[in-house]
Amino acid sequence: MCSCTCKSINGACKMSDTPIAEMSFEQAMNELETVVTNLEGSQVALDESIAMYERGAALKAHCEAKLKAAEEKVAKITFGNDGQPAGLTPFDN
Repeated sequence: MCSCTCKSINGACKMSDTPIAEMSFEQAMNELETVVTNLEGSQVALDESIAMYERGAALKAHCEAKLKAAEEKVAKITFGNDGQPAGLTPFDN
C-alpha cells in the first residue's frame, strides 16, 4: 500500500487527473515520486508503465521549468554595500 495521496489500485498508485500545467512544484514532485515508485515496483502492466513513464517525463519537465523560474527570480535580487537586499535587476542568461 502506498503512502501518497493518489488513488490506489491493486497496491499500485493511480496518477492524478490534474493537468500538469496546473500543478504546483510540490504537487508535481509528489506525483513524480509516485510514478518512480510504481515503475520500480513493477506492479503495473507494460502499457500502463509506458503511460506512467510519459507522464513522469512531463512532470520532470514541469518541475525543471518551475525551478528555473524560481532561480531567475532569486538571481534578480541585488544587494547593497551593507549586504542587505537593495532591489532587483534584470536576469541575464
